[in-house]
Amino acid sequence: LKLQFLYFIEIAKMRSLMLLAAAVGCAADPNIWPLPRQYTNGTVTVTVDPGLSFTGTQSADLTMAYGRYKEQLFPHTGAQAGSLKSCQVTVADGSAKLVLGADESYTLDVSATGCKITAKTQFGAYHAMETLSQLVVFNFDSDAYVVKDTPWSITDSPRFEHREVLLDTSRHFQPIASLKNIITSFTYAKINTVHWHIVDEQSFPYGSPTYPKLAKMGAYSNFERFTQQDVKDVVEYARQRGVRVVVEIDTPGHAASWCKGHPEICPSPTCLMPLNPATNATFDLIKGLFKDVQDATIDGIFHIGGDEVNTGCWTKSSSISAWLQQHNMTADQGYEYFVGRVTDIVLDLGMIPTAWDELWTHFGTKLDKKTIIHQWHNGTIAKEATAAGYRVVWSSEPTWYLDHLQYTWQVLYQGDPCVGLTDAECSLVIGGGGEMWGETVDSSDIQNTIWPKMAAIAERLWSDKSVTSIDEATPRIRYFRCLLNRRGIGAAPPSNKEARSAPPGPGSCFNQ
Repeated sequence: LKLQFLYFIEIAKMRSLMLLAAAVGCAADPNIWPLPRQYTNGTVTVTVDPGLSFTGTQSADLTMAYGRYKEQLFPHTGAQAGSLKSCQVTVADGSAKLVLGADESYTLDVSATGCKITAKTQFGAYHAMETLSQLVVFNFDSDAYVVKDTPWSITDSPRFEHREVLLDTSRHFQPIASLKNIITSFTYAKINTVHWHIVDEQSFPYGSPTYPKLAKMGAYSNFERFTQQDVKDVVEYARQRGVRVVVEIDTPGHAASWCKGHPEICPSPTCLMPLNPATNATFDLIKGLFKDVQDATIDGIFHIGGDEVNTGCWTKSSSISAWLQQHNMTADQGYEYFVGRVTDIVLDLGMIPTAWDELWTHFGTKLDKKTIIHQWHNGTIAKEATAAGYRVVWSSEPTWYLDHLQYTWQVLYQGDPCVGLTDAECSLVIGGGGEMWGETVDSSDIQNTIWPKMAAIAERLWSDKSVTSIDEATPRIRYFRCLLNRRGIGAAPPSNKEARSAPPGPGSCFNQ
């Protein structure tokens, strides 16, 4: 009832803000999402030539980006010539490696005399071009592209270095075309990480070259599988847009689909998970599987899952129970043993393990200090882990779980990864994100489930921590949702009581 009351209050506020914006001609903040860290602007309108060229620093990555953004900047053909004909781009390293912590800062200056972008890496330049693309609008009356309120001077950088969306391709398969379209949409809100939850207990679509029976037997169908080259293709597509891909292979729980191809690593034919800790065959397979994933990806972080482990199948298995007794272990100690071996496999591959927060709850500082704790439970886990010197990713359920359709963007906008933390503790929070679990999501509804709610999270992770006003964000997120629609992204109305609901009736995009 409280959430319903807040919902109707926010709807009333939005309608009032729409009337106010119409009366004064503009909102208090510019229609840029997420809001830049620092900016100044003037009152002069400048026309932009549809043949605008990006000059200056050249590299293979930047050349592709220039082409993409020229297409994005000018969707209408036959426009009039404009006075702004080029944008000077200066990038210190236009071929930087995409890693956690890669510099994404940029400056953007647009005036009647020119356009300038400066950045330390191509990733910052991508963000600058995205911001520019949100400033350039088409004037249907003059048939010309314009930038209003120049001169613009923007200095921008993210608050957090890791800004993710989890994509679940096990509960429902997501085709390559769908994944690429979603990744493209992430760049519009400066999201820089795909957390690819590629397999789970329901299906195993990843085609491991070393263990092909996992997908052959564990996928929903022959049409719902990824080849090794498919994964490489998605990773490269994302890299070209400044988006990291962190793959998760959840162990030892959420692994029933493994048993169809490799029953020898499961407790029994009728009790399938968690995976069997009592045989080296389990860890040999995990090592080979993780190496295959490493060969297909470029990121240095690997998510090992570790959540929601019920060891009941171990205690029901006579052989596993005997093994536990032989090694003087309880079932929970067997869980710790399993996690330790999997962590060692990741570290031996030269990668950094990330795991769901159950590992912290169970094992605390016994975990290797390199482990990144992914908080999803509400509570004090982030504070405890950072106080002990561990890094944290924050995706607190239920509000930052995008499958919880009842939570509006206003509720998500109030989340903050560093709530209750000291500045020193907050410095160990590398970021967070929205988790798009796939139980009720496939390619038919994933876009309007993610958007525009994910925009609220994206701004909390990018913009200054002082940017918290729902009232000030409301006209901008409505504008951003319409921008997504114009770019072919099926973002739902932001005033929906429940995510991905249809518009209530005929009307403007700006009034839904």
